[in-house]
Amino acid sequence: MRQGDLHKLSLFPLTAKVDSQGHLHVGGCDCVELTKKFGTPLYVFDEDTLRSKCREFKTEFTRRYPDTAILYASKAFSNQALALIFKEENLGLDVVSGGELSLAQSVDFPKENVYFHGNNKTQDELKLALDWGIGRIVVDNLHELELLNSLARKKGTRQNILLRINPGVDPHTHRHTTTGILDSKFGIPLATEQAETAVAQAMSASSLDVVGLHFHLGSPIPDVSPYETAINLVLNFAKEMKDRHGFSMDEFSTGGGFAVRYTVDQKVPDVSDYAEAITTDISSLVDKLDLKRPKLTVEPGRAIIAQAGVALYAVGAIKEIPGVRKYVCVDGGMGDNIRPAFYEAKYEALVANKAGQEEPAKVTIAGKYCESGDILARDVSLAPLSAGDIIAIPVNGAYSIPMSSNYNMVPRPAIAMVKDGKARLIRKRETYKDLMRLDVI
Repeated sequence: MRQGDLHKLSLFPLTAKVDSQGHLHVGGCDCVELTKKFGTPLYVFDEDTLRSKCREFKTEFTRRYPDTAILYASKAFSNQALALIFKEENLGLDVVSGGELSLAQSVDFPKENVYFHGNNKTQDELKLALDWGIGRIVVDNLHELELLNSLARKKGTRQNILLRINPGVDPHTHRHTTTGILDSKFGIPLATEQAETAVAQAMSASSLDVVGLHFHLGSPIPDVSPYETAINLVLNFAKEMKDRHGFSMDEFSTGGGFAVRYTVDQKVPDVSDYAEAITTDISSLVDKLDLKRPKLTVEPGRAIIAQAGVALYAVGAIKEIPGVRKYVCVDGGMGDNIRPAFYEAKYEALVANKAGQEEPAKVTIAGKYCESGDILARDVSLAPLSAGDIIAIPVNGAYSIPMSSNYNMVPRPAIAMVKDGKARLIRKRETYKDLMRLDVI
């Protein structure tokens, strides 16, 4: 392969390689053959990469701060097969809906390791969590605090909670994924008296035990400084609450938001960089502030699953506008990956059946949906293309599938897991009948 292609290959799963025919392989499987077996669009997840990322987070954090729990942020993407892997790797789960909670229940995930987030949990969702005996509920606002206490009291149980504090820190990421600033729907603002009010009310609640504080700044966060700023603010707040109300913080969560590389020229911190900054700040500050050392929880989602996933598309129409642009149309698009349209996300791409060839010209990869904004990758260099070629887009494991839709009544793609040269479906391709299954005439 040429040097530029090797740089691209570094974005793909850890097992990715190109064979003598110029075919891309992942998990020991030829991606071209996978599309023949399962069709396109096809999402492929590499099990070795997924497990490696789980272990990297556990190792990098626990060797610096032994009392750390790694919770996988389910919203990045989860299904039963993935949840079983996280269970085997001894991770916890961060869930944000009754659906994600029910998925955890369906695989008998250890309930004590499941934390329930969300800014507007419904009564039914909270009842579901209480009935199951979930480990922690992360309370997002004063309304939820009162509602949860009432539901727990009626059930005759006590629920462990964390309070989500909004520290008012800008993580310097896309406006749609910024959650830690003051003007946000998430969290109890630290800059107002509401945060102290929440601590006082939680401590006096008859059926709640407030065991800690939580913050989440947004995603993806490209440097460590926002974490350092937020940790300083929230730990100083914990000290104030200890002095004023006798609050004892047993747990402290710094959320997730860890960035990954989507393009060859993008630079992001390593997991070790995040771990070093977060654990060093916590260790030094709790000693300085005379706080007991809390259990630390972190919630990586994208950083665990993104690189493990590859999207495979078949090329259809090719439209060249002389002097303007060359559009290469594929059989998927914003229906299975809305991130470029929604977040202005950028991707690289490789022709899976011509991965060793020169890439002489730039093209724009367009989807099949009836929207001008349905563009998966703009002005990317690819090998010469013809209808039927297979385009592989890496770093597609996070958010693409869970944010997918049936726009234009297009069925969602199949998903395969690969390992040691073997592939298995972990989700079937939807059919046209599936799209009408819930209709009522």
